[in-house]
Amino acid sequence: MKWLLIVVGVLVLIVAMVAVTGAMLPQNHVASRTAQLSANPETLWSIVTDVSNYPSWRSDVDSVERLATPDLKWREVSGGDRITFEAVTLDAPSHFVAHIADKGLPFGGTWDYRIEPAGTGSRITITEKGEVYNPIFRFVSRYFMGHTATIDKYLTALARRTGDRYEPDRR
Repeated sequence: MKWLLIVVGVLVLIVAMVAVTGAMLPQNHVASRTAQLSANPETLWSIVTDVSNYPSWRSDVDSVERLATPDLKWREVSGGDRITFEAVTLDAPSHFVAHIADKGLPFGGTWDYRIEPAGTGSRITITEKGEVYNPIFRFVSRYFMGHTATIDKYLTALARRTGDRYEPDRR
């Protein structure tokens, strides 16, 4: 019984330390990645903004539901989670900004896509301006997942879609 109390006490202490450390981290972060791809800007633009087609090339998206609005708004389903996104900037073929439209999630923010010509292809830069509200999730996001993990996964899938290869910078 004594050992059980010690184990429970240690676990409570670890959770408390994670929560305190997470509370001390900034709620907002900015993370950015760039990839050089062979697709021209117009082709890349059509791939990135055709959200209905995401499940065909993004393994982390099970389905997409386009929402009945005049603007580009959609809901992604991934592993049972549903997140609603809305385009706030659509300046073809170079600038696309989408934000998480759901309230009540432990995170939020925007993704800013910049596409520019680069030789016969394109360079795409994705900048995430993220907010992580829950201190425990903030700790996990910062120290275990990394703020660029989702961008790296997206760019890896996008590069595969265009027949290219993306190698995340692991520094």
